[in-house]
Amino acid sequence: MTANGLMQVALYLVILIAAARPLGTFMARVYEGKPILLDRVLGPVERLIYRAGGVRPDAEMNWKVYAFAVLLFNGVGLLVVYVLQRVQGSLPLNPQDLPGVTSHSSFNTAVSFASNTNWQGYSGEVTMSYLTQMLALTVQNFVSAATGMAVLVALIRGIARRSAGTIGNFWVDMVRSTLYILLPLSIILTLGLVSQGVVQTFDNYKTVHLLQPMTDAEGNTITEQLLALGPAASQIAIKQLGTNGGGFFNVNSAHPFENPNPFTNLLEMLSILLIPAALCYTFGKMVGDTRQGWAILAAMTIMLTVMIMGAYAAEAQGNPRIGELGVDQTADDTNPGGNMEGKEVRFGVANSTIWATTTTAASNGSVNSMHDSYTPLGGLVPLFMMQMSETIFGGVGSGLYGMLAFVIVSVFIAGLMVGRTPEYLGKKIEAYEIKMVSIVILIMPLIVLVGTAVAVLSDDGKATIYNPEAHGFSEVLYAFTSAGNNNGSAFAGLGANTEFYNTALGFAMLLARYWIIVPILALAGSLANKKIVPVGAGTLPTHTPLFVVLLLGIVILVGVLSFIPALALGPIVEHLMTL
Repeated sequence: MTANGLMQVALYLVILIAAARPLGTFMARVYEGKPILLDRVLGPVERLIYRAGGVRPDAEMNWKVYAFAVLLFNGVGLLVVYVLQRVQGSLPLNPQDLPGVTSHSSFNTAVSFASNTNWQGYSGEVTMSYLTQMLALTVQNFVSAATGMAVLVALIRGIARRSAGTIGNFWVDMVRSTLYILLPLSIILTLGLVSQGVVQTFDNYKTVHLLQPMTDAEGNTITEQLLALGPAASQIAIKQLGTNGGGFFNVNSAHPFENPNPFTNLLEMLSILLIPAALCYTFGKMVGDTRQGWAILAAMTIMLTVMIMGAYAAEAQGNPRIGELGVDQTADDTNPGGNMEGKEVRFGVANSTIWATTTTAASNGSVNSMHDSYTPLGGLVPLFMMQMSETIFGGVGSGLYGMLAFVIVSVFIAGLMVGRTPEYLGKKIEAYEIKMVSIVILIMPLIVLVGTAVAVLSDDGKATIYNPEAHGFSEVLYAFTSAGNNNGSAFAGLGANTEFYNTALGFAMLLARYWIIVPILALAGSLANKKIVPVGAGTLPTHTPLFVVLLLGIVILVGVLSFIPALALGPIVEHLMTL
């Protein structure tokens, strides 16, 4: 590791935490219906949307109606994305005359974008038309993110309210999330990206002459290259801000048209965790105790920092097998040093590992380097970040409601230790709440481990594992971990655009998203119905360093106990094989 690299890590974390309070305060005002500066411009648009949709914004829902609205809206969106892909060959804004997408790939992609996963088994520039990229994928980037934020806000209301039968209105929460938060931030980021060279155009792909002719595998001389273009910047902005992660181009944010320079790299990395970090402060404001939000943000930041440093250390040491070939992996004024396989020279090891860790901390999945080319321990970090149940920042909304599930488990365990009924922010945690939280915590490991087992035992699953032994197993484990946590990143050595993987991973994404949302909303409804219990001598403070340590310990323990056998068969044994 270098001093410059460590400064980049520190700068990133400082800016991220500094932005949490102002944005978190703004989002709290949005969800509480308080006046904001954008009301004059966007208020009429909001009211028009309600009138067009027949929505009464003052009519609140109980948790069952709220859950039904979430499932209905997401189901319709999934169907629309599927149909648009299938018929894109007959639709406009298709300058390359790309045909309709296959049925199994369309299913996988529709589920992926509706569930805020953005797993991509296809190459965007040779598969999706401009219309599909905009009308199907970019729209889902907005509304899938807004869905997660709406569910979180419903849970926060459940915690904050007393003896209430409702938790808000899904349509209002979704519209306000999109209109007042995601859209303005996306416009600002899009303009920033375009100013730095990220493409935003409807022009056809461009053929350019190479500065130096090349020879292909068959010995033919290549003098021209076809450059893919498109309305990329607007999709890149919301893919990062909404923790979506789907790339306009196949190599995602390693592509110079998506991420041209270190400044855009910093903007996009900050965008990945900006809203999840700020939502912690929003939570504190809405429950009337900002210390609660800071405590959760502290737990997330501590874990993120440790894992960034772990990935950076592993990659900065370089690959011992490459070192045996006489390659100098020492960092100096002319050599970036470390394991540079699969990394862009314009970003280097430090920015690559920051991105790899933050994108898997969130349910983002975008990449500026190839995780498959990391050292075994370097690749273990993004894998384990996802296996901690999308709680270290996580997706917009989904990360914090996942972490709140662990908070409830923490106060429950603490209550058992002292022989007292556990409480959280004045609400007693009883059998029903623990049942719902247990579903939230256990469903992801079940999906990941069963899916991985089926893939490595079936002929169809093994047919496209192109790397042998432990690394091939890691690729399959990573794929189902990514789908099971609605992340979307991949170890690229697995051939995933097959009927088997498109179908299996599609169902994994569906279950991981909605089998968690429904019990979270049930938890919100149960907590909203409860009375506030006065704080007593036996009440566990949930804003102290002690509680932060307890919370982190439980999150790590659940992740380790669930996945250490599988990790031992993959990256851990692969690391031992390199020694």
